[in-house]
Amino acid sequence: MILKQYYLACLAHASYMIADEETRTAAIVDPQRDIDQYVSDAKAHGFRIAHVLLTHFHADFVAGHLELRERTGAEICLGRKASADFAFRPLGDGDTVDFGAVRLQAIETPGHTPEAISILVYDLAEAPSRPRAVLTGDTLFIGDVGRPDLMASIGVTAGELASMLYDSLHGKLLKLPDDTLVYPAHGAGSMCGKNISSETVSTIGAQRRLNYALQPMSREEFMRIVTADQPEAPAYFAYNAKLNRMERPTLEASLRNSLRPLSLAGTLKLQAAGALILDVREPADYEAAHIKGSVNIGLSGKFATWAGTVLNAGRPIVIVAEPPRESEAAMRLGRIGFDLVEGHLEGGAAAFDGRPDLITSTDRITAADLNAMMAAGRETLILDVRTAGEWRSKKIGDSLNIPLNQLGSRIGEVPRGRRLIVHCLSGYRSSIAASILKATGVTDVADLAGGIQAWEKTEAPACPAS
Repeated sequence: MILKQYYLACLAHASYMIADEETRTAAIVDPQRDIDQYVSDAKAHGFRIAHVLLTHFHADFVAGHLELRERTGAEICLGRKASADFAFRPLGDGDTVDFGAVRLQAIETPGHTPEAISILVYDLAEAPSRPRAVLTGDTLFIGDVGRPDLMASIGVTAGELASMLYDSLHGKLLKLPDDTLVYPAHGAGSMCGKNISSETVSTIGAQRRLNYALQPMSREEFMRIVTADQPEAPAYFAYNAKLNRMERPTLEASLRNSLRPLSLAGTLKLQAAGALILDVREPADYEAAHIKGSVNIGLSGKFATWAGTVLNAGRPIVIVAEPPRESEAAMRLGRIGFDLVEGHLEGGAAAFDGRPDLITSTDRITAADLNAMMAAGRETLILDVRTAGEWRSKKIGDSLNIPLNQLGSRIGEVPRGRRLIVHCLSGYRSSIAASILKATGVTDVADLAGGIQAWEKTEAPACPAS
């Protein structure tokens, strides 16, 4: 038996191939939407991908089950409580998918979602009655458990799911042998939990000892702990969970349109018709010169997560990138189902060189410059777009806090007629925020290069929370 983990750092997402060397058969669990790596690995080893399993309907990315079905003919398997537009094999407690010496056995583990399953992995040639591993999806993470508060939109409360989660963990997963390997669907940085470790594999025994949510406690105490202090879920989560239930176009079909080169005139025509120009260059490059009305989300950061948070999936997009990174941008948008990409500006930023009538810039100021401005008493407003918790822990002067994920809905709270200095931790989120502000008519904006990290290196450190 072969068990391979694939880890996509930008979405903190883990997927898996389990294969049987004798029958040359493989299954893929929780695949990302761009499936080439699974297909290539299977081809290199002479495997046939016969099955694709989802532990649940993921909210933070669009899974690649339909892509694998179309490319390889794989059978889709879901938990028996799932409801989907496409044909699938339902798996309930004890149901198995067998091939050669491999057995994949489902355990129904609702809590993160109602239809969630975990998958026991048996190597029948070595230990037919003892699981080698369990793929826990978003039910059990390394250091955390899945958040139970994402399903309110379909009528299931956080309390109901938290109670289910307690039973799934204590009645099923914690009854597994201590040496059972734990492979979750996410690692640190995922918003599907609040305390996920950077480790990507553990054991049931280690989690029993170290995971805060698995310590002895009552059901009521568990429910209180796992529902408290969860980060605000991005708006695109509900959209992705819905897409994962639907029969929809494949990523390959979507990218055929997304990678279409557009002239500058064609780009501006689409913008005039309502399309968003999404510039994915680095903040310093974008802020030096960009098309008026465009928005910046740099490819160097958590691009897909922030695109899904601040953009509208129903609005057409034109990409501006340094060639050939437009392909990467379209792919990463496709991973979260943002398929309405009309194409990319051919030649990237070079296409609008010599057209000062079309471009604008955003001031970038250093921490030393801001320090001098404040010392001189110049009237400025500092807008901190970090989370409320980050702002409370340390801040620059009498700053206004509007987290980036709330900026679009709270834009009316931004005072006009004053110089506005935007900052975050390092400068990535603030560039996004500055571009949104300027695109919505707040023009006297400057971005603090390096964010509060740069400010703390000056002689005027951040103020602690009062």
